[in-house]
Amino acid sequence: MNLEEKMLTKWRFLPANKQEEVLDFVEFLYSKNSANKISLEERLLQIRTRIVDSGKNFLDENQIRKQPVNLENGLHSKEE
Repeated sequence: MNLEEKMLTKWRFLPANKQEEVLDFVEFLYSKNSANKISLEERLLQIRTRIVDSGKNFLDENQIRKQPVNLENGLHSKEE
């Protein structure tokens, strides 16, 4: 049995949340390898895809415009 088969055999017996942890760790190790670096644009698209897949809603342009803005630093502030 080669290394890939050993890893998959053990991975299959983990609960789903632990399988996700393993995947996250492997992605982290992969991203550390400079030969495998992806562009910022691609990384942001991956993050957006994960958010969309989570079912959370994005604000549309009208909702963004309605958000209060702190004029000192340009950030939205819930206190105002």
